[in-house]
Amino acid sequence: MVEQGIMELVISMEKPFAIKMNPTTLTDVIGQSHLLGKGKILTNMVQKKKLFSMILYGKPGIGKTSIANAIVHDLDVRYRFLNATIDKKKEFDTVVEEAKMYGGIVLIMDEIHRLNKDKQDLLLPQLESGLITLIGMTTSNPYHAINPAIRSRCQLFELHELTEEEILIGLRRALLHPDLKGIKITDEVLTYIAKLSGSDLRYAYNLLEIGYYAAEKQNVTIDVIKNINNKPAFFHDKDADGYYDVLSALQKSIRGSDVDASLHYLGRLIIAGDLDSIYRRLSVIAYEDIGLANPSMGPKVRAAIETCELVGLPEARISLATLVVEMALSPKSNTAHIALDKALTDIETGRCDGIPNHIKNGSPDYKYPHDYKGAYVPQQYLPDNLKNKRYYQPKDLGYEVNLKQVYDKLHPKKPTSDS
Repeated sequence: MVEQGIMELVISMEKPFAIKMNPTTLTDVIGQSHLLGKGKILTNMVQKKKLFSMILYGKPGIGKTSIANAIVHDLDVRYRFLNATIDKKKEFDTVVEEAKMYGGIVLIMDEIHRLNKDKQDLLLPQLESGLITLIGMTTSNPYHAINPAIRSRCQLFELHELTEEEILIGLRRALLHPDLKGIKITDEVLTYIAKLSGSDLRYAYNLLEIGYYAAEKQNVTIDVIKNINNKPAFFHDKDADGYYDVLSALQKSIRGSDVDASLHYLGRLIIAGDLDSIYRRLSVIAYEDIGLANPSMGPKVRAAIETCELVGLPEARISLATLVVEMALSPKSNTAHIALDKALTDIETGRCDGIPNHIKNGSPDYKYPHDYKGAYVPQQYLPDNLKNKRYYQPKDLGYEVNLKQVYDKLHPKKPTSDS
């Protein structure tokens, strides 16, 4: 019985293979060539022995933890690892005390977007003083999910999804690890695993390891992998169409009002199980392609996402199907963001004068529209050199017909050209 207990303890303490594959130096990190490599910011920082607080954000399994660990090992600095969700305030107190004792510490923090107010209040003064250098990690958009006070004290670095070729680099490197001694696997199977991983290197490592132990005589075949993960990999088809091509095809099909093609590509993404990508893309389409022709679509997308999150798959497919059919058959308009892009171009190229005096703060010459019939009074709002500029070109379609009527009535003298 004692021997059995010891054996169970040994098994439970075995590190996951993906953790064993974690690089200990930046030169071994796979991907993220916009941040790593000769002349790139994080590599230069390490070479110059300089570290500043940062937040690394991006999808799971693309290298956030790997980069954080590699940085502290390359710099050989004292560090601690905490999870904003799991670790209690007392663990954060301990880190602060250790930082004071040693004159500084690097805090690597996972799930930083879940950091509550008590922990923030504890950390902020230490970040401000430089006693703690933070490397935060999150899968959420830090511009929306992280407290501005924390965010303003950190540099933000977005990590890109790994390509199939980069996943294959990691898998081939894994074949040399002693844990996979004697493994037999072909390039075809490695490519299949890479396709299934959805840019998540951690997942690819786990799938390879399980395949190794599940296979007879360590001969890992496609059938072995299919028995572990039966999701088809056809969203990366044999012609090497990428995952983003499927998302692009979904958007173009909805934009083109082809409801059947829209449902087909939605189905591919559902089988892949990537609801987050579906949510993000449909949210973009609601405003980029449908826009003012059917402005109720944005709130409908949000409501459908909330329903999907509540019920999960497979029931979520019902809400998504209903939504995508309506989006595909909805009238379309891109006028709003096209108009904004034109305005941004004028601003970025310096083609705008100062704000007219009568609409500056506190001007006595300002005409208050609510004092006039119909809550409207003609007056100039654009700078002098742009006063006749017409950015917005409404379409005669869907709900936007109503907006066009109002626009044409209020601005009858504005030219229809882009001048």
